[in-house]
Amino acid sequence: MYIKKVIIEGFKSYREEISTEPFSPKVNVVVGANGSGKSNFFHAIRFVLSDMFQNLRSEDRGALLHEGAGHSVVSAFVEIVFDNTDNRIPVDKEEVRLRRTVASKKDEYYLDGKHVRHVIVLFKTEVMNLLESAGFSRSNPYYVVQQGKIASLTLMKDSERLDLLKEIGGTRVYEDRRRESLKIMQDTANKRKQIDQVVRYLEERLRELDEEKEELKKYQQLDKQRRSLEYTILDHELNDARNELASMDDTRRKISESMSLADNEVVDVREMIKSFDKEIKVSTKGINDTKAQKEGVEKRRTEALKVVAQIELDLRDIKDRIVNEKRAKDEAARDLQSVRRESEKSKSELAEISKVHQAKLKEEEEISKSIMDREKRLSILYQKQGRATQFANKAARDRWLQKEIEDLEPVLLSNRKQEGLLQEEIQKLKGEISNLTNYIESRKSESSKLEAALAKRHNDYNDLRKQRDVLQEERKSFWKEESDVTAEIDRLKEDLIKAQKSLDHATPGDIRRGLNSVSRIIKDHGISGVFGPVLELVDCEEKFFTAVEVTAANSLFHVVVENDDISTKIIKILTREKGGRVTFIPLNRVKVPDLSCPQSPDFVPLLKKLKYRADHRRAFEQPTLSPLFSMCLCLSYNRHGKPFLYDVLDIQTIDKFMYILNVIQGDQVARKGGMTGGFYDSRRSKLKFVKIIRDNKTAIDKKMVHLDSVGNKLKDILLLFNYSPLVLFT
Repeated sequence: MYIKKVIIEGFKSYREEISTEPFSPKVNVVVGANGSGKSNFFHAIRFVLSDMFQNLRSEDRGALLHEGAGHSVVSAFVEIVFDNTDNRIPVDKEEVRLRRTVASKKDEYYLDGKHVRHVIVLFKTEVMNLLESAGFSRSNPYYVVQQGKIASLTLMKDSERLDLLKEIGGTRVYEDRRRESLKIMQDTANKRKQIDQVVRYLEERLRELDEEKEELKKYQQLDKQRRSLEYTILDHELNDARNELASMDDTRRKISESMSLADNEVVDVREMIKSFDKEIKVSTKGINDTKAQKEGVEKRRTEALKVVAQIELDLRDIKDRIVNEKRAKDEAARDLQSVRRESEKSKSELAEISKVHQAKLKEEEEISKSIMDREKRLSILYQKQGRATQFANKAARDRWLQKEIEDLEPVLLSNRKQEGLLQEEIQKLKGEISNLTNYIESRKSESSKLEAALAKRHNDYNDLRKQRDVLQEERKSFWKEESDVTAEIDRLKEDLIKAQKSLDHATPGDIRRGLNSVSRIIKDHGISGVFGPVLELVDCEEKFFTAVEVTAANSLFHVVVENDDISTKIIKILTREKGGRVTFIPLNRVKVPDLSCPQSPDFVPLLKKLKYRADHRRAFEQPTLSPLFSMCLCLSYNRHGKPFLYDVLDIQTIDKFMYILNVIQGDQVARKGGMTGGFYDSRRSKLKFVKIIRDNKTAIDKKMVHLDSVGNKLKDILLLFNYSPLVLFT
C-alpha cells in the first residue's frame, strides 16, 4: 500500500484545487523553490493521517484556510488516494480515497466520497481504527518523519534512545494498556464497595418499613376514632355557625342598605365634585383673565406714570424756561429803552446831517450838470474842428452825410423791427404776468381750502386713531379669547384621544379591528344606512353604566344597520379583506315580542333607564340580539343577600318573563337562581369613555364655532384697520 495521489483545495497556500501526478510505489521526491508550498504539502498529508491536528478550535480551523487577495475561502479539503492492491485497508477496493474537509464551524471525514462522521465524536473509533488497521498507529507515529526529526535523533541521550526504541518496538502500547487495566480494576473495586454500602442501606430501610407498617395499622385504627369525634364536634360547630350565619345575614342586610345609601351619597358627591370642578375651572379662568387684565392695567398704569413723570419734567423745564425768558425779556426791555434813546438821538443828528447832505447833493447836481454842458459844447467844437479839416468842400461833406444816412437807415429799420418785437414780447409777458397772478390767486384759494381740509383730516385722523386704539384693545381681547379657546380645544382633543385609546384597550382585539374595518369600508365605498355600534347609540345616567355593561357585555359592540342588504354587503367586503369579527343588527329583521314587566317599587326594567333614538327602538327591545330588554335592575338586596325581586316573584315567574336580575353594582342572578358578580372597575367603563368622547366632540364643535366667530371678528377688525387709512387717504 502506498499514497497514489494527493488532492488539495483551499488549504493554506493552495487556493485552487491541485491534484498531483500518480506517485511511484518506491521513492518520490518533492522539489520546489522557497515559498512554493513544499512544507504545506506535507502538512496536508499529516492533516489527514496523523493525530497532530486533533481537537482543533474555531480559530485553529480558520488558520488552516487560505488567506489571500480576492474572495475569501470558507472551506478546504485534503484528499489522499491510497493504492490498496495488498488490501492493507480493510476495504474491498484496490483504490481507497480518504478526504478531510475543514471550515470555520465543521471538521468532517469522507471515505470514498461517503460521509464518515464528525471528527471530534468518532475520530478514534472509525478513522483511526481504519488507519491503524493499515499500519498508521498512534503508538508508532514515525511513518511521517517531520523536518529536523533526524537531526534531533542523532543528538538524543541513551535513555531517550531507549524510550524511542520501546516506542518503535510497540512495548509502550502494552505499558499504556497495563496502566489502563489497573485503573479499570481500581474503579471496579470502588464501585463494588459502593454497591455493598447500598445493599446494607436497603436492608436497614426494609426493616424500618416493616416497623412503619405496624405503626400505620395502629394509626388507621386511631384515625377512625378521631374522625368520628371530629364529625361530632363539627356537627355542633355547624349548628353554631348556622345560627351565627343567620345573625350575620341580618347584619349584612343592614350593611347593604347602608352601602346603597352610601353609594347614592357617593354619586351625589361625585356630581357635586364635577360641578365644583367646573366652577373651579371657571373661577380659575376668571382669575387668569383678571390677572391678565391686572397685568395690562399695571402696564398701562406704569406707562401712564412714565408719561406723567415726563410731563412733570417737561412742565418743570417749561417753568424754568419761562422764568429765564422773563429775565431775558426784562433785560431786553431795558436794552430796548437805551437803544430807543440812542436811536432818537441818532435820528436827530441824522436829520441835521441829511439836511446838509441834501444841500450838498443839490450843489453837486448843479455842478455835474454844468460840467456835462461844458463837455457837450467842447465835444461839438472838437467835431466841428475835425469836420472842417476832414472835408475839402461842402459837396464832399454832403456826400459823406448822405452815405452815413444811407448806412444808418437799415440800422434804424432793424431797430424799429426789434422795438416792435420787444413791444409784442412785453405785451405777451404782461399777459403771462396777469395769468400767473390769477393762477397764484387760485392756488392761494386752493391752498386755503386744502389747509381747511387738512385740518379736517387731522381731526379725522385723531378720531381714527382713537378708534384704532379701541379696535386694538378689542383685538387683544379677541386674541386672548382665541388663545383660550384654542387651548381648551387642545385639552379636549387630548382628553378625546386618551378616551379613544382607553376604549380601544377595553375593547377585545378582533372586535376593535372589525369595527375599524367597518368604519373604513363605509368611508371608502360610500355605504349609507349604518347607524353604528350599540355602544355609541345608547346613553344613560353614570350610576347605571356598570349594570348596562355587565348585562350587555359584547352586545354593546353590535352594529345597527337599516336593513340586511347593507349588512350582507359589508360582510362580503369584510370577509374578503379579513378585517375582523362584527355582529350586525338589521332593523328590518328585528321582531319585538310583547312582554310585560312585573310591577314593584324595588326594581325597574333597565330599558326604561336608557336613552336612544326612536328609530333605534327595535334594536334595544329585541331579546335575541340584545340582552338589555330581558334584564331588570334591582335596587336592593333582601335579608338573605339575594336581590329583592326574589321576595316578589318566584323562579317560575322569572323564567316566564325571561328576566335576568341585576343590581347597580353589577351582580347578576340568572333564571335558575345562580348569582354571579364581584368587583367591577368603573374607571375602565366603556360607556364612560364613549360619553367622554361624545361630550368632547360636542364641546369641540361648539368651541370651533366660537373660534370661527372670533376669527371672523378679528377679520372684521383687520378690514377696519385696512379701511380707515383708505378713507383717510380718499
